[in-house]
Amino acid sequence: MRLRNKVAVITGAGSGIGRTTALLFSEEGAKVAIVEIDKERGQDTVDMIRGKGQEAFLVPTDITDPSQVKSMVRKVIEAYQKINILVNNAGLYVQGDVIRTNEEQWDKIMAVNLRAAFLCCKYCIPRMIESKGGVVINVSSEAGIVAIKNQVAYNTSKAGLISLTKSIALDFASQNIRANCVCPGTTQTPLVASSLAKQADPERARQKLEKVRPANRLGKPEEIAYGILYLASDESLYATGAVLSVDGGYTAQ
Repeated sequence: MRLRNKVAVITGAGSGIGRTTALLFSEEGAKVAIVEIDKERGQDTVDMIRGKGQEAFLVPTDITDPSQVKSMVRKVIEAYQKINILVNNAGLYVQGDVIRTNEEQWDKIMAVNLRAAFLCCKYCIPRMIESKGGVVINVSSEAGIVAIKNQVAYNTSKAGLISLTKSIALDFASQNIRANCVCPGTTQTPLVASSLAKQADPERARQKLEKVRPANRLGKPEEIAYGILYLASDESLYATGAVLSVDGGYTAQ
């Protein structure tokens, strides 16, 4: 019960890493606010948590909209009176170099992957300060550490998320706010499955992703979730501004 009596806000918790993290946090004693634009998927996560006798509720939110983020924070406070942990997990992916990526794709990726995290931090951190401390975990990517070919918008958004994390760590350390970043390698999530399905030869594309990393396989959502749990718990009290790679050795090469 490493998160007993903690209140966690998790964005993009309707599937993949976000859902797995929400389930793990609830098992560790946290009350979880499921922040998800897809109401059906978000409610499915809530139902999974409640089915185990644990506590969660859905806050349908477009996290790129400041007014909706403000409303989300207000609803969490009304339900649980505090916010201890924020996990900025929601994300989009698009392929393309700087020529083939259009302006609309660029703006959408930046809005969801970076601006939304900024907004959630902007409106959650003051509530953490009221509670004398809190933790922000931003879910970046191996692509935020090393650029990956043909995904310029995604690379840039995830690199920006690392810098946002470090900036928050510096700015709020004196107020007992910790901010850290998890950088997953390619993980078996619906987002990755969707991307692979669009390839001419999905199986060959998957094998290529596996072979470029020393572990010779894709990650599992629970392997990323345990990294997020570590950074959310008191086991990592001295860690702030840190970047935790969970990528099968990809960025160590």
